[in-house]
Amino acid sequence: LPGLHLFAIAFTLEVSVGKTNTVMALNNSNVLLPCTFTTCIGFQDLIFTWYFNSTEMIYHGKIKSKTSEPVVVSRNPRVEFVGSTTGKDNNISIVLKNVEFSDAGKYTCHVKNTKEKHAEHNATIFLTVVQKMVEADNTVTLIIVGIVGGLVGLLILFMLIK
Repeated sequence: LPGLHLFAIAFTLEVSVGKTNTVMALNNSNVLLPCTFTTCIGFQDLIFTWYFNSTEMIYHGKIKSKTSEPVVVSRNPRVEFVGSTTGKDNNISIVLKNVEFSDAGKYTCHVKNTKEKHAEHNATIFLTVVQKMVEADNTVTLIIVGIVGGLVGLLILFMLIK
């Protein structure tokens, strides 16, 4: 159609909890729940909230701009903010202190950026709490590597003799 022009404006807010969305913690330890966000056009009056099992708010913070650190609005007493948004990464990670078995579940990091027409996005991480960490048994792997290495060595020896 003549005279009709469409312009697409792409605002992109992305939230990530890293390469894996599962974390394992030892009972009575502290655990890091990672979360970072990226935005193409920067941020202003950004709001971020951490939820436990989708309903319980455990941390709520605001960030005025890239040059200011987050301000806590409300938080669970066992939650500590450990991120920073004034550097290269927009890190809004938290540490959950003295983890208990009842803390196992889904943690959601929710971000809302007013500068991007109130764009909202979230990422989820799952926490498993264990009594003790299980050590991996590498015996079978070591046996296989030893056998394969021995066979390769014998093959090279036979080739050198011929």
